[in-house]
Amino acid sequence: MIRLTWLQFRAQAVTAAAALAAFAALLAATGPHIASMYAASGLSSCQGSSCQNLASTLLQQIQAAGDTWVYLISVASILLAPVIIGLFWGAPLIAHELETGTSALAWTQSITRTRWLTVKLTIGGLAAIAVTEGLSLMQAWWAAPIGRAVGHGGVAGHSIIGMGQFSTLAFATHGITPLGYAAFAFILGVTTGALIQRTVPAMAVTLAVFAVVQIAMPLWIRPHLFPASHTVIPVTSLTNTSETQNTGNSGNSFVLGTLNLPGQPGAWLLSSGTVNTAGQAVSTAPAICFTPSVENSNSGFVDCLAGHGIRETISYQPASRYWPFQWTETAIYLALVLALAGYCFRRLNRRRS
Repeated sequence: MIRLTWLQFRAQAVTAAAALAAFAALLAATGPHIASMYAASGLSSCQGSSCQNLASTLLQQIQAAGDTWVYLISVASILLAPVIIGLFWGAPLIAHELETGTSALAWTQSITRTRWLTVKLTIGGLAAIAVTEGLSLMQAWWAAPIGRAVGHGGVAGHSIIGMGQFSTLAFATHGITPLGYAAFAFILGVTTGALIQRTVPAMAVTLAVFAVVQIAMPLWIRPHLFPASHTVIPVTSLTNTSETQNTGNSGNSFVLGTLNLPGQPGAWLLSSGTVNTAGQAVSTAPAICFTPSVENSNSGFVDCLAGHGIRETISYQPASRYWPFQWTETAIYLALVLALAGYCFRRLNRRRS
């Protein structure tokens, strides 16, 4: 049965191997250049505040050198791999047998349906995990200098290649989460195929459901996997501010923001807002802070706000929780995999023909 399954799977295996080889060749051709730029940047020996300037300069050099397109291709490849696996490996697994009528032959031999499905899911699932995680590991090797630059300088958000480890694209393409996505997409395709019993409709449903889950996870589930930490910092610690003066009832409004939390490099900022000395949310500044003498410099405006007791309250996830987030989210997907696999076994064994 295992040999037969490999023979049936050889086209997908050859395609996956070719894709991995092409991906590796692309990264191998461009990776040494990025590594050399990092070595020449001085980041490996920098200390203190000088690291941030060096890191920002390096990211600008990488972007100017045209390596951003390689980063985008590698990220897109990792994100699309589970989708392709679910559509073309998972959805036809059972649906094709039912649609073509070969199930009558496949399931009336000496091999039981349980063993048939076990071998199919094991080989297909392990291959899906290996391909996706292989892409992720190769991309992690290629982007390691970029990750070290972001870590050294704390310049997450500088550009698309300088995203922090908790950003949606970076989190979904690094660590162990890609293997969870691949396994889930594969079993999701198998399950929809068993339900709908037609390959093309099963592929469409698989794509729709997987897209919904992948959108829901970072927006509504991931931020709440662990209780957020909270802190209040002076507005003078923020990295960017803006203000507008309104003549209506709304008063003198202002907007404050930060890309990095002082003292917490790499933290995931969930929300922020300005509060007064009583801890109440405020969005308008004292009129004196908009006078010409204060507005001549941005720091003058911020100092004025600080002088009137306005502070910034921030909810965040510390960088130290990165791997707990990775393990927890992957465990959620693997739990879904086990649940869907159990349903497939039950449905297949209860089918009469």
